[in-house]
Amino acid sequence: MSAISVGQAVVLGVVEGVTEFLPVSSTGHLKIAEGLMDIPVDDKSVVGFSAVIQVGAIAAVLVYFFKDIKRIVSAWFRGLGNREERYHHDYKFAWWVIAATIPIVLVGLAAKPLIDGPLASLWVVAGSLIVGSGVMWCADQMGRHKRGEDDTSFKDAMWVGCSQILALLFPGFSRSGATMSTALVLDLDRVAATRLSFFLGIPALTGAGIYELKDALGAGVGAAPLAVGTIVSFVVAYASIAWLLKFVAKHSFNAFVIYRIVIGAGLLGLLATGALNA
Repeated sequence: MSAISVGQAVVLGVVEGVTEFLPVSSTGHLKIAEGLMDIPVDDKSVVGFSAVIQVGAIAAVLVYFFKDIKRIVSAWFRGLGNREERYHHDYKFAWWVIAATIPIVLVGLAAKPLIDGPLASLWVVAGSLIVGSGVMWCADQMGRHKRGEDDTSFKDAMWVGCSQILALLFPGFSRSGATMSTALVLDLDRVAATRLSFFLGIPALTGAGIYELKDALGAGVGAAPLAVGTIVSFVVAYASIAWLLKFVAKHSFNAFVIYRIVIGAGLLGLLATGALNA
């Protein structure tokens, strides 16, 4: 039997699609949902399933930002053969995304036993949700929000890219939350911080999904739940992206901070009373 049913895959696909790009931790929410449905959060196939359905959310980014991605990729290819094109911001930005992805790949491979084991605990998720909310609030208050997307530099990309490691090691911290917070500290405005988070997430999350596919299929998750979860994730994530970009253009991140604290405290309560298995 599959470790995850089609019905459970639908639920997890919705959770993934809603939370992947919101700064609330998709991994944390997936683990909470898995725990509530009595799915073992540290099962190898379940960890693989969670990584694979992220590809659906990434596909939503590719579709939503197709024109931007096409422009950046085209500039990169032109720059490979034309020296003058290498001064174009889009060409340099493409290389920055590649370079900023290397740290999380190296840490992900080196720390995989910890990530799939002790760090998969819901206790870690609860603590990371709360600590991450404090980091996000401080970053939003500290940032001067004066720099746009065209003002980003290699240093910005590397700092933001490296911050993804926090979410990798501490599920619940949130990849989006970590990257957006770092971008805000670097004085990018909220829309630029959000878009940079999206672009830097494409190679990291796509690579993780492809890498984990063999574990998800080979260790107990059927092809049908994987397909359903990925498709649902894509549809819901597309809507979530559109909503988030409109929201951050006019609002602070305070609503996400409060939400994370409430969810983290509630999760601690469920774990402490034994209502939920870590």
